[in-house]
Amino acid sequence: MSESAEAQVRRLGPWFHNLHLPGGLETAPDHHLGDFPRFKWLQIAPHLPFDLTGARVLDIGCNAGFYSFALAERGASVLGIDTDEHYLRQARWAKERFAADRVTFERRSVYEVHELGRFDIVLFMGVFYHLRHPLLALDLLARTGPRTLVFQSLTFGDERVAADAASPLDYADRERLADPAWPKMAFVETSFADDPTNWWVPDHGAITAMLRSSGFVVDTRPGHEIYLCRHTGSRACDDDATALAAHAARECHETGPSP
Repeated sequence: MSESAEAQVRRLGPWFHNLHLPGGLETAPDHHLGDFPRFKWLQIAPHLPFDLTGARVLDIGCNAGFYSFALAERGASVLGIDTDEHYLRQARWAKERFAADRVTFERRSVYEVHELGRFDIVLFMGVFYHLRHPLLALDLLARTGPRTLVFQSLTFGDERVAADAASPLDYADRERLADPAWPKMAFVETSFADDPTNWWVPDHGAITAMLRSSGFVVDTRPGHEIYLCRHTGSRACDDDATALAAHAARECHETGPSP
């Protein structure tokens, strides 16, 4: 007797993405965040082309593949990557349920994205604050040449940004860094929300400044903590130096306990 879809969902759990499967079955209907990540997708979806035929999309930290499947429905060819085999098993199983032939899932780190070619759209949601080397990740994303970057991160604080935050500093100006409105990113040494891979919590000013430093400009903000960006073509770092740093970060990731 074959295993029912309900039994397979239970066996593959726990789920972080609540997928709405054909036939009405949901993978995480009691999610503590609600219908996640569908409610975030409903914020983002109107800002992306409805027809993505021919577009190449990279979904970083794809989890069970909700966004990958949604973008493939619009005609895109999607590569979803994650480092967690648990979530990749869910995504591959769901791919069969959706018959999503335009979606591929691979176990890869964000520190490998520069080796994957160019993409029209990159989704980088819920990953940034888990990374030991977040600015390096943004520099590597820039090398994929996306027209659109969909960025989301855990944040804290209000959205004030010091008027002189982008001005040059000297040793005598260090007191300006104590301004409550100065861009900042808090470091979490132990754990945040019982997750030891939550290393950073940036504020709005730090996010926009770091995006700019990697050549991204924010065009619109469709929802809380979500930034839709375009790449200007500029790069702050030398390509060879960035690639060398990526190799070192990947080695650290593969031998260490966290991203």
